[in-house]
Amino acid sequence: MDQVEAIVIGAGVVGLAIARALARAGREVVLIKAAGAIGTGISARNSEVIHAGIYYEPGSLKAELCVKGRNALYAFCASHKVGHSRIGKLIVAAGADEVAYLEKLAAHGAANGVGDLQMLDGAAARALEPALDVHAALFSPSTGIVDSHGLMLALEGDMEAAGGMLALRAPFAGAEPVANGLMVRTGGDAPLALGCRLLVNAAGLDAPDLARRIAGMPAHLVPEQTLAKGNYFTCGRKVPFRRLIYPVPEPGGLGTHLTLDLGGQGRFGPDVEWVRTRDYGVDPARKAAMMASIRRYWPDVREEDLAPGYAGIRPKIPGPDGGPQDFVIQGPAVHGIAGLVNLFGIESPGLTSCLAIADKVLEVAKK
Repeated sequence: MDQVEAIVIGAGVVGLAIARALARAGREVVLIKAAGAIGTGISARNSEVIHAGIYYEPGSLKAELCVKGRNALYAFCASHKVGHSRIGKLIVAAGADEVAYLEKLAAHGAANGVGDLQMLDGAAARALEPALDVHAALFSPSTGIVDSHGLMLALEGDMEAAGGMLALRAPFAGAEPVANGLMVRTGGDAPLALGCRLLVNAAGLDAPDLARRIAGMPAHLVPEQTLAKGNYFTCGRKVPFRRLIYPVPEPGGLGTHLTLDLGGQGRFGPDVEWVRTRDYGVDPARKAAMMASIRRYWPDVREEDLAPGYAGIRPKIPGPDGGPQDFVIQGPAVHGIAGLVNLFGIESPGLTSCLAIADKVLEVAKK
């Protein structure tokens, strides 16, 4: 049986970042992906936002890795000429009843190390974005946007330059512990068995299912995952905003917000639609609820402005009725299988956090 030091499952932005970190640390690494291209899952269907680290519970992995990852990501994009822009974000309170939530977010952000947040009254918010109609806002100068595909290509390039290998159309079929690591089986057109000392399950939406294919993995440590579909609508005219505009968060998401791409095109979403199966179609009937949400901060939006765009699906743990979700980075100290690290529930801010997640995986793998 052929042997390598490390195998990473999943070539989204997180899997690519992990494989890059391993290769740069001098580890022989193979990155396997079931599809025929990198970044075809969660990484291809998101808002492309670089988050500052505001929303997450102090002390959580999301809080820690978002702030570390944000700083690392800006530096990486600058050094690798990946398209990005630190355009800033306004989280808005449509009425006085929502100001307390902004204050809570400001406290969260401060506790997480986000030191540049500013509370604004309605007049100050309109001075920044005259088209807004809001009571107050929390301004985050450190929030930005990134070309996610360009980022993934840069991560892949770094990985390969350090000796890492990418294997496409190589779906993970299963694994079992053996002496000095695990034996991994892949399917596809050229099935193979490959030994490794370290196996990292970074398969996004598929991570729980793939973990169940690893012999000896305790079933109670594989979380039940619920799927939160987020629908996006594009705006057919140029939006009168230069920054990202977010309402106060809603259960399961951050509210129907306005994001901009690097060309200035506006899009609204994602909303939250709890689903049982993966369906990426956007129902035009959801526009009515989205319009009502948008009009709370941009009253001049018109029905004809919005058209169905695309959808993404977030892996949620514990689900719509549970408490705050955190990233799960589960190593041998938890499940008892030497050389295995599972990543579960890597949703937002996974893109922002990818480089910091990679560092954390290397740390967990040593324990």
